Formats: sequence, C-alpha cells, structure tokens
Amino acid sequence: MTGAVTHFPDVLRLDPEAETARIVAAIRHQVPQVLKRHGVVLGLSGGIDSSVCAALCVRALGPSRVLGLFMPDRESAGESLVLGRRLAAGLGMETALEEIGPILEASGCYRRRNAAIRMVVPEYGDGWKEKLVIASATSAYAISHLVVESPDGNRRKVRMTRESYLGIVAAMNFKQRTRKMMEYYHADRLTYAVVGTPNRLEYDQGFFVKGGDGAADLKPIAHLYKSQVYQLAEHLEIPEEIRRRPPTTDTYSLAQSQEEFYFTLPYRQMDLCLYGRDHGLPPEAIAEGAGLTTEQVKRAYLDIESKRRATRYLHLSPLLVRDGEGAEL
Repeated sequence: MTGAVTHFPDVLRLDPEAETARIVAAIRHQVPQVLKRHGVVLGLSGGIDSSVCAALCVRALGPSRVLGLFMPDRESAGESLVLGRRLAAGLGMETALEEIGPILEASGCYRRRNAAIRMVVPEYGDGWKEKLVIASATSAYAISHLVVESPDGNRRKVRMTRESYLGIVAAMNFKQRTRKMMEYYHADRLTYAVVGTPNRLEYDQGFFVKGGDGAADLKPIAHLYKSQVYQLAEHLEIPEEIRRRPPTTDTYSLAQSQEEFYFTLPYRQMDLCLYGRDHGLPPEAIAEGAGLTTEQVKRAYLDIESKRRATRYLHLSPLLVRDGEGAEL
C-alpha cells in the first residue's frame, strides 16, 4: 500500500544529537529567562522518562542546579530507588530522599483504597496486593478489572463497580499529588522550577494526575514519542539497566506495566498508532509496521480519541469569568 508504515524506525527516527541540543537550548532559555528560576527539581523514578529529563537538565544547567527527588512509599519497587541513585551518581547531580509513606498513611490513602477494594473483594486486608488492569487492543472492549493477590499467593481478577473503581483511583492519586507537593516544597525553598517528565504518548492520552504528576513548570520531552525518548536515552548514555527496564506505573503493590493499566498496547505499537492517527493515515497503513491487524489498529484509533475526550479536563487551566465580558467559553 502506498504510504504504508512497514518499518518501525523510519517514521519515528530522530537525530538524537540535534534534538538534545534543541531541548537543552530551550531549557537554558526557559528556566532563567521565562520562569525566572535558578535551577530545577524533578522526581527520579528509575524510569526512562525521568532519567532522560534529568540528563537533559544537567546538560542545560549543570549538575549543581538540578535536584533529583526520590519519593518512595511502602509499596514502591525497591529497584526504582536503586536505579534512580545510580543515574544521579553518574550525572553528579544533587538528590534528596523523601519518604512519603507517613503522609499517605495520615491522609488515609491506604485506608480509603482498601475500603474501595472491599466493595468487590470483602476479604481484602493486610498482606494482600492489588493492581488495576485493562483489556488489550486484541479485545473488543477495554474494560478495567481489579487483580488481587492473597497472602498465600492466590491471584484472581474481578469486575469492579463504578464506585469501587473511582474510589481506588481517587485514593491512589494521593501518591502522585503528595510527590508533587514535595517537588514544589523544594522548588520554593531553592527558587527552582519543577520539571514534568511525560512523553508525548502520556501527555496526549492524559496518562497523568491533575495536580499531581501533571503539574509542572516545564515539560521538556512532552513532544517526543516514547520510542524517541529511548533514542535520546542511548545518546545521553543513560544506564543500560534503566533502558532495559519495562515502563511501569510503580503505583500499585503488584508489579504493573503501563499497557495493562492504561494504554492497552506496548509503547512501540501505541507510538505508531498515535503517529498514524495524528497524520491521518488509515489503519491498514499502520497495521503491518505495528505488527497488528487492521481491526486492532482501528480499535487503537478509537481508544486514542476516546481518551482524548475523557481526559480533556486534565489539560484545562482553571476556568475564569472575565470581568465585564461574561463567562469564559
């Protein structure tokens, strides 16, 4: 087919050296000139996006003007802290550790989450683990389920009520908002700006918490597809352990990939589907290169548009009433 995307790297390949220089120049201008800040703060998760953002900021501002925060709670993967520290040591940047577990306990994060789970799994309690999953693009319906694991290792998947689902998500959003609160504490203390780390896929599809990881003063890689972030990571010599690590949410107590929680497909396939949708390509033009059927790409396109509609609220600034002009549209 004319115009078909048959080879993945072709359409999403970038010049890592030139793109790095462009982003570094933007950071050097935005932080002191536009934001009037002396440096930047960002959370380090041991993942690819925050690692690339940290490396770019260090190149732009120098290691002494970049503060990386480690913000684990009692359910965080230990690997996140190990990898984050390894990255920071290699970049020579300043770091601080903020254990957010006590704040989450005091706010009722775990208690509220557990109460919402017990609406559908009454026996859920101490020693249990959980995660939310969504059907893949091979399924006709993208329905979220709750996966629970009992202390003896028995795992099962259950359907949730609307009330239980919203209750679980609302409670777990405490984690993202608490971490952002810590970032802005340090930013205020140092007269620094806060860096957001979403890539294009996450930013476009609303994979962030409003007032949480969605809050930032600059987002240096939000224009890059996830696949392109990996290309920058190799150019920036991000540790191989981080580049090999599968993208995770690191939010729920059971290990959870981003595609099973939100995107329905691995990032390489989602990147191509998003590219195809944004460039007006028919599903059959993307299918071969993405390793999907035309029907699966059609479903991915529908899911992309559905998420854009559902998460538009997350992108909106506070609505105002204009003085003397009536309500803002």
